[in-house]
Amino acid sequence: MTTAETGAGAGAGAGTGAGAETGAGAGAAVKSAVRTVVLLEHFAAHPGLHSLADIQYDLGLPKSSLYMLLRTLVNLGWVETDATGTRYGIGVRALLVGSSYIDGDEVVAAARPALDRLSDETTETIHLARLDGTSVVYLATRQSQHHLRPFTRVGRRLPAHATALGKAVLATHTDAEVRRLLPERLEAVTPHTITDREALIEELALVREQGYAVDREESTLGLRCFGVALPYRTPARDAVSCSVPAARLTPGHEQAIRAALFEARDRLAAATRRM
Repeated sequence: MTTAETGAGAGAGAGTGAGAETGAGAGAAVKSAVRTVVLLEHFAAHPGLHSLADIQYDLGLPKSSLYMLLRTLVNLGWVETDATGTRYGIGVRALLVGSSYIDGDEVVAAARPALDRLSDETTETIHLARLDGTSVVYLATRQSQHHLRPFTRVGRRLPAHATALGKAVLATHTDAEVRRLLPERLEAVTPHTITDREALIEELALVREQGYAVDREESTLGLRCFGVALPYRTPARDAVSCSVPAARLTPGHEQAIRAALFEARDRLAAATRRM
């Protein structure tokens, strides 16, 4: 980090305008920025505290450069250490930035009344999530009113193919787009997860036909989930779902959940029409 900053400063001091920005100093600064993002994303995917050796092994970065980067991020509050100063994890500033993303998102704001109503109507756990690469990230949740209920935090990330949310969004893409996005073999989150891309594509055809997707204990054992995509853009990027413990799901309850999801989708379509 220090080397990159010094190099960038030297390039600017040379006074060659755009040419300086394409020099070695700018390249070092870009490399340092990339490493910073990679490091923070690594911490986000691996909660807890980690030694310098473990981080260096996972990321393959030069040990001296990694140490300097970690110390810089500790001083800025993006990374925290234990009492010994030898183990590192994500810092509180990452939470502040993540919260600002949720607070400033127009879709999340517009969805709040619909999510509240859907929660009241179904009495079950409700999620709003967004497709990010091959995963879905949870943007908002409403907890179930029942004692037996799933718990999902905002910011959780799951493979799109293993969730009703993800399948609902993927179904708004063409088969060719899904093949470009997903590998042939998919990660098995539970024994029920669809792990063959072509089998998933067959299910996405059914999702398009019926208008909703189903997670049959594919992301969490004992949990069924129903999801619909939000049509404010094409292809969709967001979806809403309702999760129910399989032990509590009856045919009548399932039918009522599907009807409530369709109504919520229509309300959200109206609320997000201009986005």
